[in-house]
Amino acid sequence: MIGYAGYDFVILDTEHMSTNPESLEHMIRAAECAAITPLVRVPGVDYASITRALDSGAQGIVVPRVRTAQEARDVVRMARYAPMGQRGITGGRTTGFGTLPLKDYLHQANQEVLVVLMIEDLEGLENRDAIMSVPGVDWVLPGAVDLSQSLGCPGEPLHPKVTEAIDALARSCRGLPVEFCALPRTPAQLNEWHEWGTRVFLLGEDRSLLFRHLKSHLASSRSGSAR
Repeated sequence: MIGYAGYDFVILDTEHMSTNPESLEHMIRAAECAAITPLVRVPGVDYASITRALDSGAQGIVVPRVRTAQEARDVVRMARYAPMGQRGITGGRTTGFGTLPLKDYLHQANQEVLVVLMIEDLEGLENRDAIMSVPGVDWVLPGAVDLSQSLGCPGEPLHPKVTEAIDALARSCRGLPVEFCALPRTPAQLNEWHEWGTRVFLLGEDRSLLFRHLKSHLASSRSGSAR
């Protein structure tokens, strides 16, 4: 549905959701059929999770709670083939079962796989310049809710401390080959990030979007029936 609605990419969550590997593969194939780019949010800096997601056909990985440049280097190493990394080589669906020459596939994968790092706490924020200077990092995504905990205002993703931290993270992307991925929570934030020049947006979470629409639809329907 998300693909047919016209979105460019979808993040399939395996950090907080109990998604088994088989279901993940089905979701990735569904995304491909709907011409939407499937990214997988893995549980953390974990070689098995990263390679399994990519071998299943994910076109990128989203890694939460990245705190240091070393962790960023580890992620790049796990996600890319030599000479950029040390990802293990396999065949199967990703190579068209051998129809795409292996050398061509390795080059293509290194060029096309997205590495997205999430900054979600004070340590990651303080190390942001070193993290984003790591070659092979493509996007950086702030985790506002977790940042609110780390900054002493838990459960307040719109708190000024959180807003200032996210602004600092975005500014650090200036002049680097790293895209800042904004997650606007209000129409005003959406406009601000557009004016700032942001090119990548994460526009919410399917469950909350569906829930809000269902509540609004029910309220308007009840109002109409009352008349």
